[in-house]
Amino acid sequence: MNLVTLLPFIVLIGAMFLMTRSAKKKQQQAAQMRDTMTPGTGIRTIGGMYATVKELGDDTVTLEVAPGVHAIYAKMAIAAVLEDDEYNRIVHGTAAPADADSPVVPDDISSLTRDGAEAPEADPKKDAAEEPKLDLGKKDADGEGGAK
Repeated sequence: MNLVTLLPFIVLIGAMFLMTRSAKKKQQQAAQMRDTMTPGTGIRTIGGMYATVKELGDDTVTLEVAPGVHAIYAKMAIAAVLEDDEYNRIVHGTAAPADADSPVVPDDISSLTRDGAEAPEADPKKDAAEEPKLDLGKKDADGEGGAK
């Protein structure tokens, strides 16, 4: 047989080998991630539910989805094992300690004004009289507006 005739088959077999290899590698990484689970670990399921691991079985895991509410899930349903600080930030809303370089955002505007006093209100009539009005109409090449 000619090499040109066999080339498409060789390329197909190579592509299939590479695809199955990468899929197998992802499955191994997911299995390793699931093996790191211990009771008390925060997780996210494939459905997007956040829970805490309470008990591990061979193929199942018991999750506490709310205080006192337990559910049994398949281990394959665990999408991610989360770090404690990330889980607390997402579920409980606790923020990570602020860095010295990060800006502090105030809760209300009163801290942005002088001495907490209200800023004087602007006079809308005065501002409108000082500023020229914008002409948003189209102009022709000769400077005249309007349609021809």
